[in-house]
Parts: sequence; structure tokens; C-alpha cells
Amino acid sequence: QVQLVESGGGLVQPGGSLRLSCAASGFMFSNYYMSWVRQAPGEGLEWVSEISSGGGITNYADSTKGRFTISRDNAKNTLYLQMNNLKPEDTAVYSCAKGGYANWRRQGYWGQGTQVTVSS
Repeated sequence: QVQLVESGGGLVQPGGSLRLSCAASGFMFSNYYMSWVRQAPGEGLEWVSEISSGGGITNYADSTKGRFTISRDNAKNTLYLQMNNLKPEDTAVYSCAKGGYANWRRQGYWGQGTQVTVSS
């Protein structure tokens, strides 16, 4: 079955950086677009970024453009999110999701998430 396990979250000061990882299993990872999504306290799931199956195409939500970088290692079945210049409004549970912007919600697979807290 599809499993997505995130790691790398934590508490960081504004302006700091974190790198999230997502270990994927149970499907042919290299065949699929993948996304990062997040859920802030009291809010719904928000799409953050997507990457094509081969890694050559990336897209970002306007709120993260220029600060976040998505990448993947298909040999390791692992998805990454490098987050720089973090802001308090980036505080959320971050999950990886199977699928890209257009279909991650319809595919219905995302992990439990890792907490990112940006605070001084």
C-alpha cells in the first residue's frame, strides 16, 4: 500500500532554514508527480509545491516562491523540500502527497506530516 513518511520538521527562528524529507513506498515513485502540502492551525490543506516525475519541472505557490525548493531522488524514493528564509506564517504541518497540483487531492494519498514551527 502507499506509504509516505515525512521527517525533518522542528522549531526554527524567523529567517532560518529547514530541509524536509519524505520517504515513499508502495508505488512506482519515479512515475509520479509529487507535491508538498501544508496545514496551518485551524486551516485546511494548502498546496505548496510540485515536482514532475523526472524532476525537471517544479512549481510553487506564490507564498513560497523564491524561498522553498522542491527536489527528489528517484533512486532513493525520496522527496525533499528545502525551506529558506522561513516566516511565522509558514508554521504548519507539512506533508508530502502523491500527485501534482492538479490531482493530489483526487489521488487521496498524503502522509501524517511533520510539524514546522517558525517562532522567535
